Amino acid sequence: MSVLQIHNLSKSYGKIKALDNVSFDVPKGSVFGLLGPNGSGKTTLLSIILDILGSDTGSYSWFGEASTYVHRKRIGSLLETPNFYHYLSAVQNLRVTHSISQRGDEAAIDEVLKTVNLYERRNSRFSTYSLGMKQRLAIAGALLGKPSVLLLDEPTNGLDPVGIAEIRDLIKGLATAGHTIIMASHLLDEVEKICDHVAILKYGKLIASGPVQSVLADEDCYLVNAKDKLKLVAIMQNFPGVGRIHETAEGIECYFKQTDLDPETINQYCFGHQLVLNQLVQKKKRLEEKFFELTGQP
Repeated sequence: MSVLQIHNLSKSYGKIKALDNVSFDVPKGSVFGLLGPNGSGKTTLLSIILDILGSDTGSYSWFGEASTYVHRKRIGSLLETPNFYHYLSAVQNLRVTHSISQRGDEAAIDEVLKTVNLYERRNSRFSTYSLGMKQRLAIAGALLGKPSVLLLDEPTNGLDPVGIAEIRDLIKGLATAGHTIIMASHLLDEVEKICDHVAILKYGKLIASGPVQSVLADEDCYLVNAKDKLKLVAIMQNFPGVGRIHETAEGIECYFKQTDLDPETINQYCFGHQLVLNQLVQKKKRLEEKFFELTGQP
């Protein structure tokens, strides 16, 4: 079942096409990463599905129905830098958030502070919080009302490694607790560690979507090495099914469209051409590599 279905969304700002016929589904219970370089349309897309901005064409549905205020109350969101009063405590700030949003009740404030591991600092002023703690407080505000979906825009932006790890663990915990998470991010390593589904945008167009492993699994990569690297490259260029060959400091990376290739076949092929391999390792393609490959980023 999908919690969000996007059908052919398009949005233009004058001559600039921010979104161009974008369609994808977000499965229930997934941690869904929305990726794209600057200007790819991520913020526009998030603004449309939160009813902040209207689309030119296309539609979207939450929980299998046209979006309404009732559905919107089931979605918690964090789209911008947390906007809290620096002289107020965490509890006092969340009371203000509750009074504005009318989500949940004041009794839930302690509960969400425990969820984001800030309960022991609930009476400390916001000004005394680290950046990671401030971001976790913002997520606590988004959790008021017990939403089934959390929409987070760059939740680890500007954080140090400790803060990033805290947010990563928090998101994993929320997913385990049953929340569907939709997060836009440019930190590809974090997305790969957290997300199980992904959509990649470029200049407003959707260029890939689906389970992370499915997006990555269009080709296999093997790292091969031999004493005579020039001969190795020449031999592998004629290997049946080889797509491209890339020389790196580690060795020769060979990419194959055939994703069920047996490494023994490569070894036997090289040996049959009087070359003994001293290394043959299958490399798992990382999301960062695939992202740069698809978007043409340096």
